[in-house]
Amino acid sequence: MRRSLLLVLVLTCLGLAAASAASARRDGTTLKLVAYSTPKPVIGQIISAWQKTSAGHGVSFTQSYGASGSQARAIVAGQPADIAFLSTGLDINSLVGAGLVSPTWQKASHGGIVADSVVAFVVRGGNPKHIHNWSDLIKPGVQVVTPNPFSSGSAKWNILAAYGAERKLGKTDKQATAFVQQLFRHVVSQDSSGSNATNTFLAGKGDVLLTYESEAYAALAAGKDIHMVIPKQTMLIELPMVPTNTPLSETQQFISFCQSAPAQTIFAENGYRPVLTSVLKQPALKKWRLAYQGGSRLIFKIKDPLFGGWAKANKIWFDPTSGRMLAIEQAVGGPSGAAG
Repeated sequence: MRRSLLLVLVLTCLGLAAASAASARRDGTTLKLVAYSTPKPVIGQIISAWQKTSAGHGVSFTQSYGASGSQARAIVAGQPADIAFLSTGLDINSLVGAGLVSPTWQKASHGGIVADSVVAFVVRGGNPKHIHNWSDLIKPGVQVVTPNPFSSGSAKWNILAAYGAERKLGKTDKQATAFVQQLFRHVVSQDSSGSNATNTFLAGKGDVLLTYESEAYAALAAGKDIHMVIPKQTMLIELPMVPTNTPLSETQQFISFCQSAPAQTIFAENGYRPVLTSVLKQPALKKWRLAYQGGSRLIFKIKDPLFGGWAKANKIWFDPTSGRMLAIEQAVGGPSGAAG
């Protein structure tokens, strides 16, 4: 009997010691998160929720937010990062090319994606210019705000959405490309990032902002006098979060949490389309479920044959020396080359 009690006490002490050691390791862990510009508020909420779990307790974060392409280049140049949350698979692939992220990142859960959005229009309250579809953006007198495609992932999504919408309406490649150039003749500001473009629009410049649906919902939640329009043809924005090649187990634990029901609920409540769609069955998320259903909208993806994936789309559209956007920006007097 005494031996049994002694064994129980020893095992209990060992368990407590192991738990204490694990907690001590977590208390000394800081994860370095480098992300694109717009999700700072929602990621703050998700980090707080994770830190309340046993896995996240005691783990701290450093956070960096900026234009997706610029953030990717900073990581390649040596900016420390344990987790990259960027706005395009193209930017993640640049990290793969630098040997910083596994080339099989898309084989992870949900293809390495933690949330989705779509390309949306944000217009002034009451929609005074009557903006409803892509063709309305090139009406006389309409001024458009969209970020710089050489630094911003948001801008790339916007451009491909505009081109894809025209192709889905039956236009040829030449006609759809000409539409994008015509659209950029109406662009009055090309900020470095999606969040900076939003700030420019909210400060009073332009009639319509091209942006993430999630960014539009954030502005609405902040009480801004705006109206959101999702065109009948738009593009699904898939937002990847990946661990870099670091030995910290907490990186994958945090990413897994981002794809779990609690975090996916937070994403949904903040205007992001959850990859774990089952969370939308919650009664509390009914309004979001209805908002995301899309009705008769045609939502296309980067894997659509029109684009052929990010590598092909990048070569055709965004190559800094030969891409279509270089020629378009030169034609309209816009920025050219990679912006910091």
